[in-house]
Amino acid sequence: MSIRQTYRMRLHRKRLLIRAFRKRSELRCIMDRTQVIKKSDILAFVTLRNERVRLPFFLRYYREMGVHHFIFVDNGSDDGSVDYLKRQPDVSLWATDASYKRARFGMDWMNHLLRRYGTGHWCLTVDPDEFFVYPFCDTRPIEALTDWMDTYGIRAFPAMLLDMYPKGPIDAEPYHEGQNPFDIACWFDSGNYVISKNPQFQNLWIQGGPRARNFFSDAPGKAPSLNKVPLIRWDRSYAYVSSTHMALPRGLNMVYDEWGGERASGCLLHAKFLSPLSAKVAEELKRKQHFAGSREYRAYSDTLSQQSDLWCKWSEKYINWRQLEILGLMSKGNWA
Repeated sequence: MSIRQTYRMRLHRKRLLIRAFRKRSELRCIMDRTQVIKKSDILAFVTLRNERVRLPFFLRYYREMGVHHFIFVDNGSDDGSVDYLKRQPDVSLWATDASYKRARFGMDWMNHLLRRYGTGHWCLTVDPDEFFVYPFCDTRPIEALTDWMDTYGIRAFPAMLLDMYPKGPIDAEPYHEGQNPFDIACWFDSGNYVISKNPQFQNLWIQGGPRARNFFSDAPGKAPSLNKVPLIRWDRSYAYVSSTHMALPRGLNMVYDEWGGERASGCLLHAKFLSPLSAKVAEELKRKQHFAGSREYRAYSDTLSQQSDLWCKWSEKYINWRQLEILGLMSKGNWA
C-alpha cells in the first residue's frame, strides 16, 4: 500500500471517530451499570429496535457463552424492550430517537460506545438476531477463545453470517418469547457462496445463500454481504466502517491466510427469517432507515408476497459447529 493510500485510510478513520464523538449527543443514558465492568470482562454491543420477543433467549445465549456485560442502544422501540432491558443486572442501556440512517445505520453510536467502554476489552458487536458460533463453543467458553487469541497476538476474529430459515412458509410457525429460534429456523445453505477480496479495506467479501438465490436472483452482486468481524480486542483508535463487515485500521480485516492455509473463524447464525418477518418488513419499509433506500427490505417484500419458503432440496439441517467446519463455512485453524 502506498504512503498516499495509508494517509487516506488514517484520515478516513479519524473522520469516523469524529462523527462518532459528535453523534454521542443523540444518545441519552437510561441505565448505566458500566461501573461494574471488570478489566478482563468480555462485552457485547447491540443496537436494536422492537426486539422484545427476542431478548430473553438472546441474553441467555450470550450469558451462557461467557459474555459479562451488555451495552445496548435502543432506537425508538415501543414494544417494551426498554423496560425489559432496564431490569437486567448486566445491561447498560442508552436510547435515541435519532435517525438510524444518518448515524451510518447505528455504527456512529456503536463506535462512540466502543471507544468509551470497550477499549482494552474483547468486544462482540452483534444484532439481536445474530448468534455467534466458534470452534469448540459447545465445550469451551468464549474466554478460552479470547485467551488463545491474546497468547498469539490476534486482534480480531471473523465470522460468516449464515442465514437460517425454516422448512415451509416463514410465517407459518410463530416464534415465542424465550424460544430457541433454531428450533424453527434450523436449515441453511451449505454452498452457493462467492468470495472476493476488497482491495481497499483488505477484507474478504462474501455473498450468497438464500438471500442471493431468492431475493436477489436477478442481481446476485447486490445481495447483502455475509462477511463480518464481530469480535475485536478494542482500542480507542479503532472504528467500524460499514456495520461489522469491516473495520479500521485495515489490519483488523486481514483475518485470512494469504498463502492458502486456514485461520480460525466462526459463524453468526442469522435468525432473521422467522415469524413475524412480514410485519417487520412492512415496518422497516415505512421507516426507510436502511441501506440503499431499504433495497434489501424491498426485495423481501416483493418476494415474500409471492413465495415465502426459502427451503430447497440442497438445504442442510443444522447440527453443530463441527458440521459447519466440515462444510468449510468456518475453521478451527491451529486452535486445538
